[in-house]
Amino acid sequence: MKTLIKNVNVLLPDGTTPLTNLCIDGDRISHIGEVPDDFRPGHVLDGHDMLATPGFVNAHTHASMTLLRSYADDMELMDWLNKMIWPAEARMNREDIYWGAMLAALEMIQTGTTSFADMYGPWMDAVAEVVSDSGLRGVLSRGLIGVAPDAEEKLAEGVSFYRDFHGMANDRIHVMLSPHAPYTCPPDYMKKVAAAAQKDGIKIHIHMHETKTEINDSLKAYGRRPFAWVSETGLFDGGATVAAHCVHMDDEDIVIMQKYDIRAVHNPGSNMKLASGVAPVPKMLSEGICVALGTDGASSNNNMDMLEEMALSAILHKVDAYDPLAVPALTSVKLATEYGAKALSLADVGRLEVGAKADIVLFSMKGSKWTPRNNLVSLLAYSANSSSVDTVIVDGSILMEHKELKTLDEERILFEAQRSARHLTNA
Repeated sequence: MKTLIKNVNVLLPDGTTPLTNLCIDGDRISHIGEVPDDFRPGHVLDGHDMLATPGFVNAHTHASMTLLRSYADDMELMDWLNKMIWPAEARMNREDIYWGAMLAALEMIQTGTTSFADMYGPWMDAVAEVVSDSGLRGVLSRGLIGVAPDAEEKLAEGVSFYRDFHGMANDRIHVMLSPHAPYTCPPDYMKKVAAAAQKDGIKIHIHMHETKTEINDSLKAYGRRPFAWVSETGLFDGGATVAAHCVHMDDEDIVIMQKYDIRAVHNPGSNMKLASGVAPVPKMLSEGICVALGTDGASSNNNMDMLEEMALSAILHKVDAYDPLAVPALTSVKLATEYGAKALSLADVGRLEVGAKADIVLFSMKGSKWTPRNNLVSLLAYSANSSSVDTVIVDGSILMEHKELKTLDEERILFEAQRSARHLTNA
C-alpha cells in the first residue's frame, strides 16, 4: 500500500523540521519532498499542523508488568522485588502475560512508541502474539534467573523461543537471550548463556549496574565489579549487548562497554523513583557509547510514556551536572528514536529518511503546548505530552489514525487487564 502524508513538518536526522511531503511505499519511506508524478497513494493523510517524527523505541521494559502498576510503590529495589513483585509474578499465568502485554501495547501505541524491547517470562509466545496482532515491532526475550532450580530448562526455553519466533510477523519480532542480572546469574550460568547465544548468534539483553548494592555485593562475592567479571564469562563476546540501567559506572566499566560494543539503556523515570541513582549518560555519549531510552516496567515507572522519559533525560542531566548543555533537546529525541534502534540492532529504524522503515508518529501541534512554534524539536522534548500523539504507523501500516485505534480493542483490553490484575494482587 502507498500512503502520502502531505504538508507535514518532518523531523529529519539533522534536527531540521521542514514543511514537506512524506511518501510511504509498502513498509518504507520512498520520498521526502516533492511527490513524484507516478506516485499513486491509496491513502492520504493531511499533515497540516502536524509534526512527523520517527516512532519511539522503548529499549528496555517488562511489558506485562503493567498489571502491577501502582501495586507496590515507594519501596527500595530489592524489597520491592523480593517482597512484592516476584511473589505476584509467580501467580501469573499465560492469560495474564497476554493481557498485560496487550495493555502495554495499547499504552505504547497511544503514546507514540513503535518498537519495544521486552524482557519477561514465562509464556513469551503470548507477547509475540501481542506484537503480531497489534502491529508493533518487538525485541523479545525470556528472562533467565540463574539461581533458580530450573535455570537450565529456562535457558533451553529461551533458545527455543529464538528459533521459533525470531524474524516472525514480517520480521517485526526479534528475539534475544536475557540473563536477568549479575546478582541472579552466577558466572557458571553466564558462561552457559554465552555459549548458547554464540552458537545461534543470539544477542543479549541484561540488567547491569542498577544499584550501589549490586556493585558492593559483587565486590564482596567476586572481588570485581559486575562488568569486569561478566566480561570474563564470554557473555559480551557476540557484541551489541543491550545493558539496561548502567547507573553506577567507573572508567573501567566504560572501557569494557567500548571494547564489546555494549549499548546502554537509560531508564531515568524508574531510576529516580526507585532511588537507584543517575546514569552518567553525558559521559557515555562522549565516549562513543550508544545510549538508548527505556521506561522499565510500569510497576516501577509507572507508565510506558517515552515522551516523558525524553523530557526526564534532558532535564535530569542538566541539574545533575549543573550544565544546561548536558543533554540537549535533539539528543534526548535521538535517545528515544535513532539510538534506541541502534541499541536493539534494528536496521533502518529510528530515522525519517528515504529507504528507512516507515515507523512514524504524527503529533498534532494544535493547542497551547505547541504555541508559539519557535523550535519544534524543543517543543517536542520539553513542552509536548503524549496527548498530542495523533497517528501511529509501523512498517507502513496505520495502527492509530486521528486517535482511532486500528488494531486493538481498547475496551476489551482494559477489562481483561483489570481482571488479571485483580487475581494477582488480591491473592
